[in-house]
Amino acid sequence: MTKEQRHEMIMDLLIRQGSVLVTDLVAQLDVSAVTVRKDLTELEKNDRLYRSHGKAVLINPYINNRSVNEKEKLATDQKHAIGREAARLITRDDSVCIASGTTVHALARSIQPVHRLTVVSASLPVSNILSQHENIDIIQLGGMLRHSSLSVVGEYSARILEECSFSKLYLGVDGIDFEYGITTTDMREAALNQKMIAAAQKTIVLADSSKFGRRGFAKIADMDAVDIIITDAGVSPKVVTKVEALGIDLIIAQ
Repeated sequence: MTKEQRHEMIMDLLIRQGSVLVTDLVAQLDVSAVTVRKDLTELEKNDRLYRSHGKAVLINPYINNRSVNEKEKLATDQKHAIGREAARLITRDDSVCIASGTTVHALARSIQPVHRLTVVSASLPVSNILSQHENIDIIQLGGMLRHSSLSVVGEYSARILEECSFSKLYLGVDGIDFEYGITTTDMREAALNQKMIAAAQKTIVLADSSKFGRRGFAKIADMDAVDIIITDAGVSPKVVTKVEALGIDLIIAQ
């Protein structure tokens, strides 16, 4: 088998399985571990896979911080669909908390309040969007501004949350790893998100299907802190099975 044939077989296995162990590749390719590692190194340099702890995965699971303007251009149709589904969960005279991220911006654009709605928001764009509705009472959290997300973080925000209780938290995340939990790219944001979870009766994660199997730098919580995940139709059957096995309600936006 030539090097090109091995590379093709490795990529085929990754596309079908999502990840593959070095030991399994040694057996299937009938070559040495050294040869497999060299193949994986070359494929990684060409950005075709990511190596991690004795295995290869199809995509780099670690998320880099990006600006909100850059994120707004990614998966826009999926985010709009997710936002519409999330807005349907808001009930009459509800009180909710909305964290930060471009997916919650889509939620804010879809909200049509029934009677009165109270929103606690960490996101400046969310507060700005909702300010168009006179029957929405907005509590804008204060604190240090994160320029990349146009949201606030820090102790001032956390103190306000200690005095609040709301029915739902809408949380955008940068990664969902079933073993590690939900994550973001900023430790300060993760700490504030933890305060939000503590103040909410139900945590609703809004995440397009690309977020599954990924990790941000900062852990927000384990998966058992999540009550509902709303994602798009691109989610794989394998992910659906895992989410349901964890007892988390899954809403797939069409």
